[in-house]
Amino acid sequence: MALLELPLWIDLVGTAVFAASGALAAAHRRQTFVTFIFFALVTGTGGGTVRDLLIGAPVFWVHDTMVPAVVLATTVLIWLSPARLWRGRALDWFDAAGLAVYAVFGASKALGLGVPPLPAIMMGVVTACVGGIIRDVLAGEPSILLRPELYVTAAALSAGLFVAMAVAGIAILPAAGLAAGAGFSLRALAIMRGWSIPAYSR
Repeated sequence: MALLELPLWIDLVGTAVFAASGALAAAHRRQTFVTFIFFALVTGTGGGTVRDLLIGAPVFWVHDTMVPAVVLATTVLIWLSPARLWRGRALDWFDAAGLAVYAVFGASKALGLGVPPLPAIMMGVVTACVGGIIRDVLAGEPSILLRPELYVTAAALSAGLFVAMAVAGIAILPAAGLAAGAGFSLRALAIMRGWSIPAYSR
C-alpha cells in the first residue's frame, strides 16, 4: 500500500483540541497554571505517545517543537478566557472533536508505516482514546470507558471508515474528512441524546 500521510496540521489540530479538554478538566477543579499545562500535555499527547511506542515510531512530540508549543498556547488561551465560555459540556465537545480527528490521524500514521488495516484501525482508536482516559484518571473522574455513552465506538467508526476508504483508493483528504465527520457526528448524538450500546447484564 502506498504511504498514507495526512498533513501535519491535522495532527496539531487534534493535539490542540485534546489539550483544551485537558486544560478544561483542570479549570473545573480550579487548579494552578502548572497543573493546566500538565493536564493539557498528557491529554493532548497521551494517545499518540502510546501509538508511536506500539508501532515502533519516534514519539511525535519529543521530536517536534510545534507540538508542545501548541499545547502551551492552548493552555494559555483556556487560562486567560472567561470561565463563562467553558460552562456546560464544553469539555465533552472538545473531546469529541479530538476523538474524531485523532482516530483518523492515528490510523493514517499506522497505515503509512506499513501496519496492516485491522491493526491500523486499532491504532486509530488508541490514539483517540488514551489521552482522555489519562485525563479522567488524573482528574479523579470515572473513566470515559466506563460511561454508557458511545465513545470508543465513535473512534472506531472514524478509524474504520478512513482505513476502508484508503484501502479502496479514495483520496486521503476527502477520506479523512468524511471519516472524522462520521465519528464526530456519532459522538455528538451520544452527547446530546445519551446514545449507548447495551451493557453486559448476566
